[in-house]
Amino acid sequence: MPNDYFEETKQTNLVFWSLGQMLKGAGYAAAFVIAISLALWAIYLVGLLLPEESRQTPSPYGALEAPYVAEGHDLA
Repeated sequence: MPNDYFEETKQTNLVFWSLGQMLKGAGYAAAFVIAISLALWAIYLVGLLLPEESRQTPSPYGALEAPYVAEGHDLA
């Protein structure tokens, strides 16, 4: 009985190659998610360094948020 424990067949070689490719793709995806997370944390930390007055400015969308009042209405 020959000992072929360490010999790889073509099927085993293909399985190891495909598993390696999937792990490589998962590693790239993890690196991408970590890079985006670090960028967002950097923006957040820079925002914490800004003075408090910069956080109390009025919204630039104030004109869009104001209710529409027609001419001749009691509120106008």
